[in-house]
Amino acid sequence: MADTYRVLVVDDDAAHRTMLNTLVGGWGYEIVDADDGEAAVDAVRAQPVDLVLMDIRMVRVSGLEALERIKTINPAIPIVLMTAYASVEMAVDALKKGAYDYLIKPLDFDKLRLTLARALEHIRLRAENRRLKHQLAGGLQAPDIVGSSPAMVRLMETVAQVAVSEATVMVTGESGTGKELVAAAIHHNSPRRDGPLVKVNCAAITDTLLESELFGHEKGAFTGADRRKEGRFVQADGGSLFLDEVGEMPVSMQVKLLRVIQERELTRVGGEETLSVDVRLVVATNRDLMKMVRAGTFREDLYYRLNVVELKTPPLRERREDIPLLATHFLARFAEKNRKVVDRFSPRAMDLLIRHPWPGNVRELMNTIERAVVLARSACLDRNDFAALEPNPGDGDPDTPPGAFAVDVPLEQIERDAIVNTLASAGGNKSEAARRLGITRKTLREKLKRYNLASTKGK
Repeated sequence: MADTYRVLVVDDDAAHRTMLNTLVGGWGYEIVDADDGEAAVDAVRAQPVDLVLMDIRMVRVSGLEALERIKTINPAIPIVLMTAYASVEMAVDALKKGAYDYLIKPLDFDKLRLTLARALEHIRLRAENRRLKHQLAGGLQAPDIVGSSPAMVRLMETVAQVAVSEATVMVTGESGTGKELVAAAIHHNSPRRDGPLVKVNCAAITDTLLESELFGHEKGAFTGADRRKEGRFVQADGGSLFLDEVGEMPVSMQVKLLRVIQERELTRVGGEETLSVDVRLVVATNRDLMKMVRAGTFREDLYYRLNVVELKTPPLRERREDIPLLATHFLARFAEKNRKVVDRFSPRAMDLLIRHPWPGNVRELMNTIERAVVLARSACLDRNDFAALEPNPGDGDPDTPPGAFAVDVPLEQIERDAIVNTLASAGGNKSEAARRLGITRKTLREKLKRYNLASTKGK
């Protein structure tokens, strides 16, 4: 092994302990042993231990009591318990007290080897996750960005370079790839980190209100304007302004945004006073803005003003090696959030996660893990916990080739199903769903209303 892990074997049966020492040591692990729970606690205090393999029933101090005491010394150590007495209640009690897993004697040696490897891989991933958060791209402050793939390392190296500048940055990439997190990393690692980071989703605000939202308005400027309102540019003064989904901005607003960028000043809606603003602009889009420029729906001069530096967030299918790290990161977050004792994936579950295409990218992975944690019935997430990711053999004829259409189904039903499924894969993001369907966001809204789907959540 490249790294030798130290395993503490605890059993008051000398013959069984000797057998385990020989077996586990033969798999490449460094072995220390103890003949009682009290001795196990002393061993953990005396030296670093990576994993504890311990019998439950021992004469002086039981494995359950030793487990609780070891967890107070080092709660990160995975503890695998063994017993000759199968008991569901005892297993549940052990898992509640922090056991990593529970094995029945006589041991299945293949299962024992797999359990030890899985537990040690789990702690390796946690350590790697912490290391990457600290070291990725030279120690950037980006705690929510996880990944060690070449694509992510290149991205974060560029973030580190542009963060210290005042350049306007355009973050591009598919929906759900973490563009907002990249924008936050740029701000929090810039000289403006002590100033505000103000975020605006251009697709979530109606065209008529977007100007007021960005630039503010005077009292009486329009119906309902009963007081003066400062816009997001003024709120972000001295800091950074993040404009998400900037490709959804109407052309009339693009002209006004261009002026503010050029002049660094603005006027509130219904006002005459000119206000100076000092804002670092970061924008994001999942659309091809150059294609929109050629189509006449996005101003070319604004495009070049915004695209001083372009950062492209890679889709998850191009960084599959990051999936175990991301999955472990989300598992820890949602287990704590939902107060669930869930701390690992089975090899079959992780294999399924790695192989899934993830059309909704990291956002889809995150939602999938949270749903699995909330519904989990054990400490280990298995393939059954991700049944929604499995190909459904009941959907149509199994001999139907990929890309074939269902027959004898009303066209409206096919269209409705396509909209529902695309919205789900886009994580509920209506702008992204419209892009994938090849229609405008307005057309999508009309179809949602037509099929009584208007209440579907999403931007």
